[in-house]
Amino acid sequence: MLLVMSSPVDPDGEPAGPFTASPGFLSAAPAAGDNSDMAEPLHVLVVEDEKSVRDPLVQYLSRNGCRTSQAKDAQDARRQLMGQVFDLVLLDIMMPGEDGFSLCRHIREAKDIPVILLTAKGEETDRIVGLEIGADDYVVKPFNPRELLARIKGIVRRTRATPSRQKLSESVDLAFGTWTLRTGERHLVSDDGVVVPLSSVEFTLLMVLIERPRMVLSREQLLDMTRGRSAVLFDRSIDNQISRLRKKIEADPKNPAYIKTVWGGGYSFATDVQPR
Repeated sequence: MLLVMSSPVDPDGEPAGPFTASPGFLSAAPAAGDNSDMAEPLHVLVVEDEKSVRDPLVQYLSRNGCRTSQAKDAQDARRQLMGQVFDLVLLDIMMPGEDGFSLCRHIREAKDIPVILLTAKGEETDRIVGLEIGADDYVVKPFNPRELLARIKGIVRRTRATPSRQKLSESVDLAFGTWTLRTGERHLVSDDGVVVPLSSVEFTLLMVLIERPRMVLSREQLLDMTRGRSAVLFDRSIDNQISRLRKKIEADPKNPAYIKTVWGGGYSFATDVQPR
């Protein structure tokens, strides 16, 4: 259960403090923002079992230019995800039945939709788990609705700017150069049979690269697509992750054949990938 906190109102009429589900929140908070910086209204799916939180949040987003749909549980959300197109999912972690972590994994496996987790827990381990399973960001309740809206817009902008990926199944082997990536086992096998294990971060980073062959990806894009922007708080830099991966797949890591550095741009996977 969320302990609702009242929120003062700033001079512009927006709530200045954490999100509140009290009736006064909506009446005292006329819409001040819009989606004028977006080509079209964002369609956001709010998945939250607490009606007292879900309804005011949906109304706030709607009043600030977003199209909104709502789901009271994971089953309802799965049904809507099958029939509609969304720009982002706001997903509560603690729900009866299937929890938000499980639904987030499903979304990550099936669709390229960014996910922000809503949680009443502030423990670092919960945040790390959320990022590890593919969430783009997390917000701890109670939260400031203006900050949440800013995060939504920022994540959608970065997602739309990211090159689209090839739809490569993680149930098939993928061949490039002298290597075969066995996605089921999450390890590499060389042409002469040498098995090279990959960490979870290395596997995710390699998949992001090989799904976008010959495309230049910035460090920020790679961070977003691998672990979410907040991962910088917990992980080493993308450069260090690239360096570790190169040591495993390149004959000469200082003169890489697969993962090329694009000066001033980022990195590019410089060879084609074929299912095997």
